Amino acid sequence: MALVQWAEERDSMALQGVHLLLTYRCDRECDHCFVWGGPSAQGTMTVEFIRRLLADARRLGTVQRIYFEGGEPFLYYPLLLAGMRLAYAEGFECGIVTNGYWAVGVEEAIAALRPLIDLGLVDLSVSTDRFHGEEDESPEWQRIREAASWLGIPADTISLAPPRAPVCEGNLRLRGRAAERLVAGLPLVPWEELSTCPHEQLAEPERVHVDAFGHVHLCQGLLLGNVREQPFDTLVETYRPEAHPIVGPLLEGGPAALVRRYDLPHAQGYVEECHLCYRAREMLRERFPEYLGPQQVYGGSPTIAGGQNETPSSTVCSRPPSEV
Repeated sequence: MALVQWAEERDSMALQGVHLLLTYRCDRECDHCFVWGGPSAQGTMTVEFIRRLLADARRLGTVQRIYFEGGEPFLYYPLLLAGMRLAYAEGFECGIVTNGYWAVGVEEAIAALRPLIDLGLVDLSVSTDRFHGEEDESPEWQRIREAASWLGIPADTISLAPPRAPVCEGNLRLRGRAAERLVAGLPLVPWEELSTCPHEQLAEPERVHVDAFGHVHLCQGLLLGNVREQPFDTLVETYRPEAHPIVGPLLEGGPAALVRRYDLPHAQGYVEECHLCYRAREMLRERFPEYLGPQQVYGGSPTIAGGQNETPSSTVCSRPPSEV
């Protein structure tokens, strides 16, 4: 279907999942991290922020599941529990993405997971691969698997191709820190051939990520807007991908179309689509700061347009009393 015809027939996105980047902080600094998470990363949500965001998500009528991730969400365990209680009270299913650092033993894993049983947890995803340690299955995952089985909690892993193998043969996407640290020595594809976005459903997203600064991510670092400026449900309902200065070209011809549309300097080849897209977006950040950010996701301290330090939001955009 032609982009113009599709745009005329489209109503609004049928969003099913909202992934809360509870914090950008992490106990580890993995080479493949999309959002440059690490011990010094800034930005953690508040309970009030989560409460208001979930209320807006409920108004959409399509959202089914809320994920809590980061960074590492278990670093702020009381906030994780409070957020899950709020999500469960709103009728949402819950999922968690974690590296499992807290599972120092099976008994300790049971203690951490037991309070989550009655909070709508339907998916516990544990990152375990050689980016996180020497083994494909970390000891933490083995303990979590045993604890989750004992408690009756569904748990699975998120694994990426090991760094000793050609990353281009795995399922790693070269954006964020991976675009800086994992491309050396990998075979390249002519930039003109990178003409699709194979990993994200940008035309009709089924899920988005929201961070503590209010940014709503269609893909890490590619923004729909900010809930400090517009209510979350309004942002979703008024999304028009064909009018988005970054999404529009990506739908027409992938990251290669971004290069052509904005006449960007480029290398002759890139490892894969995300690699070129991330590099193109880096060059466009000053031109489109409201659509490309925050700086945290591009390798630096969070900033807003104009270079000011960005601080986490305590609330989302105020809504007139008649609409609350």
